[in-house]
Amino acid sequence: MTDPPSRLDRMIARLSRQRSVLEAAAELITDLDGPILEIGLGKGRTYDHLRRLHPGRDVYAFDGSIHAPADSVPPRDRLFVGDFRETLPAASADLAGQAAFIHADFGSEDRSRDAAQAQWLGPMIDPLARDGAIVAADREMAVDGWQPLPAPGDEAWPYFLWRVRG
Repeated sequence: MTDPPSRLDRMIARLSRQRSVLEAAAELITDLDGPILEIGLGKGRTYDHLRRLHPGRDVYAFDGSIHAPADSVPPRDRLFVGDFRETLPAASADLAGQAAFIHADFGSEDRSRDAAQAQWLGPMIDPLARDGAIVAADREMAVDGWQPLPAPGDEAWPYFLWRVRG
């Protein structure tokens, strides 16, 4: 019997897969205009990577609270702080049908909580995406009109990619 991977090995697998998915998504939207949305700012690592992958594009971030270093937080006009069930509909006033790429990083060690959140989060993200947009997430979401795409990288950590109404 093999020992399960260490927490460090799991973190390396997660971050490696995440980077592969973010870079693949960047290639998939090269000909698609629109902003980038980061659902779950966290410590700002992926936000920082996204703004480097997409120079010249607005990158908006959403989170319940801010715990990222100041240099990894978007400007106030591109930051939504609060419950996603409130901030995502509020963002729709300005961003509905515009996002070219949406990255949702909301997974935790509580898989049942994550599954419940995925059920309402996917449908809340959908109105923000333009036709042909790409959505990536660390948890599976089932949304009408989203076609699954193969997610690159080490399958030791789950990651999902979809094309929206494309």
